[in-house]
Amino acid sequence: MHAFSGRRLTLRNDLAPDPDTRRAEAEAIALAYRSAYRDDERAALVAAITDALTDLDAAEQRERAARCAVSYGFVRGRLGAA
Repeated sequence: MHAFSGRRLTLRNDLAPDPDTRRAEAEAIALAYRSAYRDDERAALVAAITDALTDLDAAEQRERAARCAVSYGFVRGRLGAA
C-alpha cells in the first residue's frame, strides 16, 4: 500500500501511527517490561531505555552503512565513466 505525501511517495508502513495507537503500544511495552522485572518499575524503566538506546545505535549504524554504500556507488560510477 502506498500513500502520497507531497511529492514523495511513501509506504503506508512508513506513516506514523495515530497518537492513540502509539499510546496503546507504549502501554503494552511498559506492562511487558514491568512484568519481566517483577513489578520493579525502576529496573523496568532502565531496561526499556537501555533497549531503546541500543536499537537507536543499531539503526544509526545501518543508516551510516547505507549512506556509505550509496556514496561509494556514486564515486565508483564516476570513475568508470571517466
